[in-house]
Amino acid sequence: MAAAGLALAFKRSLGPQLSGVVFYAPYVAYALGAAISLWFRRARTFLLVALLFVAYVGYEAGMAMGPSSFPARVVLVSIMIFLPLNFLLAIALPERAVLHHRSYRWLFLVAAQVLVTRWVASAGRSLFSGTAWESLLEHWLLTGTPPPLAMIFIAAAFIAAVAKSLPRGAPLEVGAAGAMLAFFAACLGAGDPPQFQIFMAAAGLILLMAVLQESHGMAFRDELTGLPSRRTLEERLRTLGGVYTVAMVDVDHFKKFNDTYGHDVGDQVLRLVAARLMEVGGGGRAFRYGGEEFAVVFPDRPVKQVLPELEALREGIQSYRVALRGKDRPKDAETGRDHRGKKGRGASGVSVTVSIGAAERSDWFPTADEVVRGADEALYRAKKRGRNRVVSR
Repeated sequence: MAAAGLALAFKRSLGPQLSGVVFYAPYVAYALGAAISLWFRRARTFLLVALLFVAYVGYEAGMAMGPSSFPARVVLVSIMIFLPLNFLLAIALPERAVLHHRSYRWLFLVAAQVLVTRWVASAGRSLFSGTAWESLLEHWLLTGTPPPLAMIFIAAAFIAAVAKSLPRGAPLEVGAAGAMLAFFAACLGAGDPPQFQIFMAAAGLILLMAVLQESHGMAFRDELTGLPSRRTLEERLRTLGGVYTVAMVDVDHFKKFNDTYGHDVGDQVLRLVAARLMEVGGGGRAFRYGGEEFAVVFPDRPVKQVLPELEALREGIQSYRVALRGKDRPKDAETGRDHRGKKGRGASGVSVTVSIGAAERSDWFPTADEVVRGADEALYRAKKRGRNRVVSR
């Protein structure tokens, strides 16, 4: 948004020679956003970019008919109402594949909006459109830039995007909120084509950046547990100094646990272990290594100093009971907590344990790969000695 404001200031100071660049900037942003969204199969973002494209094309078509003409006013009001309304619907609906059969409904919806806009814009010029639309456009809800009705939809779309992003700070929802802010700034300058063009381009670029950030998160963060992934671990190991410890953590009997209670409860267990790993002391940072195995890196700490932290971690996981989801348990998280509270201490649950192996960089393990191998060997010894224990090398 700040960059868009600077671009607008420079555009006005440099004169008309950059008008062509500003005019085509939104098209470039939308083309890149659509291509990246398709590449990473982000249907919602692709749809939002497509909606921005349709709105921008409509704006340019309306301005071509004369900024102060009735058709131009109709187009502007339609864009300011339909675009945030469509954003609101897209944010509320679940993410689907781009080619999902229900996605085609959007084509009909947007086509209907375009046809309605064209019909109203031809008021007094066609046998099928009366002149009542001209007086309707003078209603206080439809006057102003943006009109009050559009402000309601813009605010609703922004709030919905922010609310949906709150649980995990989802980049795509944050991007949708940012794009709606940029669209609002564009609407404030709807009578000034450069301002509208620049902020509409900013809306497209915000969505593009959101897709890139989401794809980066998919590559470097585990979606189930929220921990950094194995790829992030490998990057981190390359930056460590001469003294550090790596601990490998494995959930005991996880396959048997999955077979007995099901994969949903197994996922609960992995999230539980991940949550405890995030709280590990001693400056440790946890990673999802793969399957039921995790890694914890302690920079600048020898193994003797981190053993108490690992022992506390093991005991904390052992003492926590995982509540089993009964058939009558609500899916909603808040309702589920109330439901568990009513059941009291008698609620069914199971406890899990972990085995931990740790190794530090030394003459025996001079490289990061060998330190990880040493921690794996210590983990294997912990399992052979009965599991639910910490072993170091």
